Amino acid sequence: MLCIPKEEVLALIPARGGSKGLPRKNVLVAGGRPLIGWTIAAAQGSQVVGTTVLTSDDEEIMTAARACGCAVPFRRPEHLASDTASTMDVVFHALDQLPQFEYLVLLQPTSPLRTATDIDAAFDLMIRCNAPSCVSVADVEQSPYWMYRVGEDDRLDAVLPPPEGITRRQDLPPVYTLNGAIYIARIDWLRHVRSFVSAETVGYRMPIERSIDIDTREDFDKFRNIVERKM
Repeated sequence: MLCIPKEEVLALIPARGGSKGLPRKNVLVAGGRPLIGWTIAAAQGSQVVGTTVLTSDDEEIMTAARACGCAVPFRRPEHLASDTASTMDVVFHALDQLPQFEYLVLLQPTSPLRTATDIDAAFDLMIRCNAPSCVSVADVEQSPYWMYRVGEDDRLDAVLPPPEGITRRQDLPPVYTLNGAIYIARIDWLRHVRSFVSAETVGYRMPIERSIDIDTREDFDKFRNIVERKM
């Protein structure tokens, strides 16, 4: 692993209180800890992260994060906790409160199976490739090469032109999607580009089994079953 001083690296965990798909999901307990605790533990176990901070508007979430050892140095303003507030607005608000860092690792608590090793490997990939940012990706379950739009006349229009001569799914080119688990960027670059993803971004590949994204009760129950089977 290439050496970046840990004091230059901030892990930011965004968790607002107004979740619609699964109310109070960030504090629901699985495997003996609240959902948010799994992401806090991954950040704390990382060899590259120096400081882990929560940004939230919700007192219960802030209390749970503190109990897990996460710093909560400020309360997120209400206007940044609405359904219309963008993630980047939340990120830049936090960075304005914490101007001393050079790198940001954004970790969404809805991806609890991402590990400290994943964080370190993604950071290492970014540094080795001399890239300004890295995001985690996973295989797609359905290839876009076999996806279609349906026109007004009910005729099919391929989303992507199929590769010539390929007729089997397993022969299609590999395609990946953002899995939402890890977003890393050099902060000066992020302030300029205002996105974690550009043509310069590298992708850290994670397996499907660690790429769960919790939005519904069914998602949470699946996650809880996974971690409690391992206990």
